[in-house]
Amino acid sequence: MFQQDQDIFNVLLGSVSEGVIIVDEQQKVVEVNAAAQKMFRYTKEELIKQHLKILIPQNYRSGHDAHFNGFMKSKERRQMGHGRDVFGARKDGSIFPVEAGLNPFSIYGKNYVMALVIDISIRKEHEEKIQELNAELEKKVLLRTQELSETIEQLEVENAKRVEAEEEAKTALKREQELNELKTKFLSLVSHEFKTPLSGILTSTMLLSKYKLTEQQQKRDKHIKTITDKVHYLNNILNDFLSVEKLQKGKVNYKFSTFKVSKVVNEVVYNANMLLKDGQQINYPENIDGFSLHQDEKIVELALSNLMHNAIKYSSENTIIDIIITQDATTTTLQVKDNGIGIPEKDQKNIFNRYFRAENALLTQGTGIGLNIVKDHLENLHGSISFKSTENEGTIFTIMIPNKATI
Repeated sequence: MFQQDQDIFNVLLGSVSEGVIIVDEQQKVVEVNAAAQKMFRYTKEELIKQHLKILIPQNYRSGHDAHFNGFMKSKERRQMGHGRDVFGARKDGSIFPVEAGLNPFSIYGKNYVMALVIDISIRKEHEEKIQELNAELEKKVLLRTQELSETIEQLEVENAKRVEAEEEAKTALKREQELNELKTKFLSLVSHEFKTPLSGILTSTMLLSKYKLTEQQQKRDKHIKTITDKVHYLNNILNDFLSVEKLQKGKVNYKFSTFKVSKVVNEVVYNANMLLKDGQQINYPENIDGFSLHQDEKIVELALSNLMHNAIKYSSENTIIDIIITQDATTTTLQVKDNGIGIPEKDQKNIFNRYFRAENALLTQGTGIGLNIVKDHLENLHGSISFKSTENEGTIFTIMIPNKATI
């Protein structure tokens, strides 16, 4: 009967496709099936009564006893695929990965463990290949992502360049349009501003030839003054146009020196007196003898002259023009106050624009570039010009300039 049971047991073990290894409490091999013999390349006779360590790689043996004893104490089944990675050692010394399911059981008062073992070498190879493929795929994805990112960056750079080029083209077109408008205004202005004084010069010249008698000297002097005034006016216009060109091309060379403010004021007032209308008066500034500047004297004179001439031109007869000058440790302030026609509020924002003329000044001779020139010069010298004006009441222009040039 025992032999019959043994035969049945052997048949069952032989039919199991997994390797079956049975050990006792001392880890002695008591039974192995054909699948286990084939897997580890031992015969049954070579394994029976051998210690289980014969099937364990050398570098895993040191901790094996502790794991086995712990398992025997708990006597809980462990399914395949649970726990740490396990490796087996074949008879030829080669090592291969395995999965082992452990099943404790007892017969006739003795404890045993049956291990179901499968060789997972092929699975591990596939897993490694999959991992390699995944790693390679990740590298490719990373590379493609990087390439895509670089391409996007290049496209963004190109797009930024395109946008910049479009903006530059729009700006250039706008400048060209503005330039064409300025040219049109300039031609119209030159035609009008030159034609009027030239006509006056021509008329006076023709009339001069008729006054040959000594007693007609007063009439000759009148026409000579007219010619002189017109030539002076034309000369000022030409100087304004030349100043605009130099400012546009950045060809202005400022010449700095130290000078008395009173020197400039005296020169400006002297010239302005010859332009005064009947009854107009200039109030000379007080207490300026101690004021000095280290600046471009000609530019300061130009700025003050422009304001004075405008005050005279846009004020009626019998009015007063005040010059007010103050100075502190860093800045000199020059003000010209008139009681003239003033500047309409709607025109005030454009008063420093080149060729612009206020609506109430269109019938008065002028180029509309004087204030623009003054503003550009003063800003180049780190100064400023501003104004307050009320239509039909008058205007106050204020120039602020550093006492000492810093450019």
